Amino acid sequence: MNDTIRLRRSSGTTEETEALADLLVDVVEGGASIGFMLPLARETAIAFWRNAQASAARGERVLLIAEETTTGRALGTVQVVLAMPENGQHRADIAKMQVSPSARRRGLGAALLAAAEQAARDAGKTLLVLDTLTGSDADRLYTSHGWVRVGDIPDYAMLPAGGSCSTTVFYKRLT
Repeated sequence: MNDTIRLRRSSGTTEETEALADLLVDVVEGGASIGFMLPLARETAIAFWRNAQASAARGERVLLIAEETTTGRALGTVQVVLAMPENGQHRADIAKMQVSPSARRRGLGAALLAAAEQAARDAGKTLLVLDTLTGSDADRLYTSHGWVRVGDIPDYAMLPAGGSCSTTVFYKRLT
């Protein structure tokens, strides 16, 4: 990552919602299996981010954004879901990690992951869990950053253009 990109927490502004919607459409069109199918309507993307921003404002999650400092264009994002059941207050979920296809291989994923892990530590969490598309770039990123592979679930989700895919579950203990 370089000095033209900054990481920050969500501010919940309309401009931010628009930038995140652009990012979401970009990554889904790029084939990312993150819960959405093609074609992804912009209104659906905006509604998703409004809900995530509201959840962050309530303290239920941390929403981190990597953006270009000059344009405000969202290049990546990740969420740390803090709201857990009573018997899971020690853990958090890493969710919806996204890096624009045009911004990959620049260290954004690693920077977002490190920031998410620190946000979880700051919230007093000691265990993180996540799932990702088996064999994806994200799968390799998590493995290379000390995440432990639990296993694969075949046919867990659908790819945006159709067809099922396997998901890999990971965890990481925080120290």
